[in-house]
Amino acid sequence: MKRWLAVLVATALIAADGAATVIEPPPPKDAAIQGDAMPAKLSDFGFEFDRNHRPNHAFAYSLRTPLFSDYAGKDRFIYLPRGSAARFDRDGSIAFPVGTVIFKSFGWPDWNGGRPVETRLLIHRKKGWVALPYIWDADGRDATLAVGGRRVPVTFKSPDGDTHNIRYAVPNMNQCKECHSLNGAIVPIGPKAANIDFEAVGAAYLPLPSTARSVPAMPRWDDPATGSVATRARAYLDVNCAHCHNPAGSASNSGLFLRWTDNPAGVNYGIGKRPTAAGRGSGGMDFAIAPGDPAHSFMIYRLESTDPGIAMPEVGRSTVHKEGAALLRQWIAEMPKGGQKAP
Repeated sequence: MKRWLAVLVATALIAADGAATVIEPPPPKDAAIQGDAMPAKLSDFGFEFDRNHRPNHAFAYSLRTPLFSDYAGKDRFIYLPRGSAARFDRDGSIAFPVGTVIFKSFGWPDWNGGRPVETRLLIHRKKGWVALPYIWDADGRDATLAVGGRRVPVTFKSPDGDTHNIRYAVPNMNQCKECHSLNGAIVPIGPKAANIDFEAVGAAYLPLPSTARSVPAMPRWDDPATGSVATRARAYLDVNCAHCHNPAGSASNSGLFLRWTDNPAGVNYGIGKRPTAAGRGSGGMDFAIAPGDPAHSFMIYRLESTDPGIAMPEVGRSTVHKEGAALLRQWIAEMPKGGQKAP
């Protein structure tokens, strides 16, 4: 990681006398990043991508608990304008300056030679954040803006060895807004201080305030060494559900709030909560979480469904995350029956 970061930041030419002259690659195009246009090609922003589709001038980062997206692997990068800095807020969020670009590429190691299907950009402009999805061209040299989204046929294997043939959904711009909405405005949802993996190689290079690194880390959902079943389940819900299920999110009318900072013992967290806006998503069940009874908890029913009128999350997956659902089943099963407190 250190090596390719150094290579991306600058290229060294060795002269005949052995002296090295460092030549920085051209900077990205501020007009394309901060203007109002929606460039047709990813290359129009002026970032150069290496053969592994990693952008120069950007910093790699990873998350302790990532959002599930049909078992896709994701490469994440952040570009900050030179001379600018991010700010750490008390609520654990990170405020990025105007001109920031957050990249997220989606792909599978056993499909299409490991090349990504798409790269999504979240760009901080003067008028606010804008989300733009780009689908990589067949030759892998550039990517094309897909304002209306697209379905891409993909075949891959999940960790249990099952083969999946899906029409992977690249979201349209309105669908991007569904998940990235807070009080009606688009915001980043991935890079939060509690969930950034500062222990990972390369994360130390992120130009973030040192105070962000002091925030207690959420556990890794799939690593028992990092937390109990209950805390790992809550981390999973925060990452996969809370961007909509919070008082200012697009699912605020549900009254179901699943942020890491929310009270996990209350009705608003789903424990003993009756359906309010679930429609047929409740499956005729009485509670989102029925303590001790995952089979009669419609949270599980929705997580394990692929029916568009039932499945949760509503966008971003065509398959069931069996391992994530199993963790939540275990969490609910361990709750005392009839109780209102999570373990």
